[in-house]
Amino acid sequence: MTRKERWQRLLDLLVERGGLEVEPAAEALGVSAATIRRDLDQLAEQQLLVRTRGGAVPHGVSYELPLRYRTSRRAAEKRRISEAVAALIAPGEVIGLTGGTTTTEVARALAARADLAAPAGGSPALTVVTNALNIAGELVIRPQFKIVLTGGVARPQSYELTGPLAQQTLAQLTVDTAVVGVDAFDAADGAATRHEDEAAVNALLCARARRLVVAADSTKLGVRAFARICATSAVDVLVTDTALTEAAARPFRAAGVEVVRV
Repeated sequence: MTRKERWQRLLDLLVERGGLEVEPAAEALGVSAATIRRDLDQLAEQQLLVRTRGGAVPHGVSYELPLRYRTSRRAAEKRRISEAVAALIAPGEVIGLTGGTTTTEVARALAARADLAAPAGGSPALTVVTNALNIAGELVIRPQFKIVLTGGVARPQSYELTGPLAQQTLAQLTVDTAVVGVDAFDAADGAATRHEDEAAVNALLCARARRLVVAADSTKLGVRAFARICATSAVDVLVTDTALTEAAARPFRAAGVEVVRV
């Protein structure tokens, strides 16, 4: 287990248990107590947790893992989902990408597509509109892509730009396909996220799109989150993994959503 993997597992345990003690954490990860103490000290230096005498507690009242520590959760499923989503995009489209681990993988899958490798006649192979700093950073070095980054205030947990500046930019644009990452998608309550500022920007991106694709692994389906992004009826395609049962997919299909399981 690498240090990054160990740190991610420690942060996962911290969220699950609400606190950590050194000895149980060392046993859970199969490493020495000294290693866990060093890890907790280093994570505390990054303000990702608060050290206590015998372990650690979450940093602050509301705790959310930064994006860089969530990237390997259900990595295989997200990779399949991202490749399936990327395959839905036609050359020359204007696409919108919200922030998140799955949409970041979609951006990487688009960058790997051979038919999008070189601009034709000086026109970009794709125009990508995003409010995610990390996605813009990954794609801006690709000459075949035109990158439009909204303004706004950056959330360090998700690298997303939110607020009036982001909304003003999106209000002036039209996209062919919006690919949205969510924290929850329930057939009755729609797509949602935990934060109202992200939901407001994502909702506007959805409204400016001709086609709306939700990219979400099955753990996020059939559950609800605080801030609604859009109604289920607004979603054209849901791309998820094969752990979603046919029975669970049926309410989405009944609402007019095409469900793709990969």
